[in-house]
Amino acid sequence: MITCEGLVKIYKTDDIEVVALQGLNLHVREGEMMAIIGNSGSGKSTFLNIIGGLDRPSAGQVRVGEWDLLKITDDELVEYKRSTVGFIWQNNARNLISYLTALENVEMPMMLSGKYDRAYAKQLLQWVGLKDRMNNKLHQLSGGEQQRVAIAIALCNRPKLLLADEPTGSVDTRTSDRIMDIFRNLNKELGVTIVIVTHDLSLASKVDRVVAIRDGMTSTEFVKRNPNLIVTGKPGDQGWKAMNEVHEEYVVLDRAGRLQVPKEYLQSLNIGGRATMEFDGEKIIIRPPKVLEGREEK
Repeated sequence: MITCEGLVKIYKTDDIEVVALQGLNLHVREGEMMAIIGNSGSGKSTFLNIIGGLDRPSAGQVRVGEWDLLKITDDELVEYKRSTVGFIWQNNARNLISYLTALENVEMPMMLSGKYDRAYAKQLLQWVGLKDRMNNKLHQLSGGEQQRVAIAIALCNRPKLLLADEPTGSVDTRTSDRIMDIFRNLNKELGVTIVIVTHDLSLASKVDRVVAIRDGMTSTEFVKRNPNLIVTGKPGDQGWKAMNEVHEEYVVLDRAGRLQVPKEYLQSLNIGGRATMEFDGEKIIIRPPKVLEGREEK
């Protein structure tokens, strides 16, 4: 569904140039449900905006299904956003119109695209658990219910790909669990590919695969082996270790054979700008530089 090779995004002004993505490599299979994690400024939201057609890539390769997002025209981009992708924001106010009912909010984009289908709009609200709330105005709905309306809106164009930017960032744990259950059911029932961007490691237990992005590059992947895993915490603490016990971790190599070793691994070995590397016929060994006579070996 998604293929990124050496994806680069550079933001430029008269005085400054910021490289948000610097050669990101990522492949997402059709029908997969996955999460992308990373600290603020890591590039995860930039990646989502590019895949969602909200921003243009600067260089590299990026394809979604049949669409080449590096070469796509403005008219094609409109069609891409109408037919292929659905987007869910952390701030659901960006998806919703306050003076309309839940049902009218879902119907509105259908009317604008010329594909009005009231029965399907009602079906979407039933799928997200709002069968008895579809005629309520937004002020009569809780924050979690409003987020579920936003999910229904994102699906109204029958997208093949659903993108969610911190979809549980503004709700409590119980509501977060319910939203993730909705995503899983939609993934199974509709076969829609779902990519969730988050900084919340606890969501890792509810998806098939987790990709970590550091400094605008794909760093590591965690592939689930235990579907009942519950994760809390952050890299280096007890919760993170519990996740690794039932996730298989991979360091991602790009096409040139380069890999990005997690910073916490290097710090634990006191590896800075350089390291020694050996191949013993079976495995590659990376160590801190050897020291001879008080100086690093040249």
